[in-house]
Amino acid sequence: MIGAQQAFTTLLSNVVGNMLTVVIMVGAMFYLSWQITLIALVLLPVFLVPARFVGRKLGALTKEGYDLNAEMNMVMQERFNVAGAMLVKLFGRPEQEAGHFDGRAARVRDIGIIQALYARMFMVALVLTASLATAFAYGFGGVAAVHGTLAVGTVVALTAYLARLYAPLAQLSNVNLDVMTTLVSFERIFEVLDLEPMIQERPDAETIPRGPASIEFDHVRFGYPSADQVSLASLEAVATLEASTHTDVLRDVSFRVEPGQMVALVGPSGAGKTTISSLVPRLYDVTEGSVRVSGVDVRDATMDSLRDVVGVVSQDPHFFHDTLRANLLYARPDATDAELDQALGQAQILSLVASLPDGLDTVVGERGYRLSGGEKQRVALARLLLKAPDVVVLDEATAHLDSESEAAVQVALRQALGGRTSLVIAHRLSTVRDADLLLVIDGGRVIERGTHHQLLAAGGLYTLLYHTQFADQEPDIAAGQVAEARPVG
Repeated sequence: MIGAQQAFTTLLSNVVGNMLTVVIMVGAMFYLSWQITLIALVLLPVFLVPARFVGRKLGALTKEGYDLNAEMNMVMQERFNVAGAMLVKLFGRPEQEAGHFDGRAARVRDIGIIQALYARMFMVALVLTASLATAFAYGFGGVAAVHGTLAVGTVVALTAYLARLYAPLAQLSNVNLDVMTTLVSFERIFEVLDLEPMIQERPDAETIPRGPASIEFDHVRFGYPSADQVSLASLEAVATLEASTHTDVLRDVSFRVEPGQMVALVGPSGAGKTTISSLVPRLYDVTEGSVRVSGVDVRDATMDSLRDVVGVVSQDPHFFHDTLRANLLYARPDATDAELDQALGQAQILSLVASLPDGLDTVVGERGYRLSGGEKQRVALARLLLKAPDVVVLDEATAHLDSESEAAVQVALRQALGGRTSLVIAHRLSTVRDADLLLVIDGGRVIERGTHHQLLAAGGLYTLLYHTQFADQEPDIAAGQVAEARPVG
């Protein structure tokens, strides 16, 4: 980006100024003596040889330097952040990671030195060529002055103009080097600009109305895009992008969530539950079929209205390295302190925030690492309550929590889901027993649907999952729960 910026600032202004200087100087020299001028400029083509050679070398070195810098930035962001550094320490790999980084940093240093050497050698060659041209001008001009065909003052003026001429010519010769390096920047920029976004708003998009909302999946088929559709090979540091055809993750998924209903998605890992939840806020577009919110196909809706209507709380909510206040206001920038306190109270975390020395101005750390799992979930729910969406999508909001944290989050969930249409993903079946509808997902399909008791009575996959989770409980309790679900007679 910096190289491209320099092409439109320093480089462009230097080219224009130097070209004007060259034209004026050459015109004046031709006016005084066109013969001496041609002799003085006979060495000008020599500029092109080192310029082309050095330009290719510097262009290749610049591209390698950009690639190494990008890789080092990736290492800094991925392995030297809080979570990455902790993993490195836990597995005892700090020396290997430091050596990996040092090796690339050393190569960047070597590239800088080689670039400086090439540039210096190029400048020495240009100065030598300019000196030889000046010597030719003095020699032929002196002979002409001795024979009286040219005045001594004219010779002196020609050499003075020549000295003024080769300085901008040398800078113009460097333009080839600068262009070769800036082309590397432009190549990367245009690669990014030419990458078409997967999700685009249609020109005639319509607004989803606010109020009680429904969700409908109509014969949805979906497969994740291949790597070459969403990324660039030049920006990947670890592997070459694959362009293989994608496999369907969802196959003929159809269901409807009525306004105010809570529908839970259950099933084994990798069944497609999170994929279904990602299609509601239109993180991806379906391959076939449609996803509708309040009767509007999400592909036909404006992005602003879809973001306003749909709120999402993920399994691992993300927080910026900023204060609690800033992270909450991200959902609604105009919220007052009273509204923030109300949302925190409904999320069952106001007392904890009030006990902090800095209160809402407490910095949560990178990705919120200063908060526990349950605290992060409740702050994320407070952020959702501030947004006040009509549709709530919860992706395993109580996963990996201890019993006390789960109980607090469950209370907060009741506040967040009250009166709203909700689509909930849960591995812990105890948290969704009271859902209006349970959808059992397996292999990208809805294989069972019904209430908790109906699915237990059916004796299918849901029953197997339920027995697996409660196998460590007392046999009579588990048996009583199953018997309760079975019809009499």
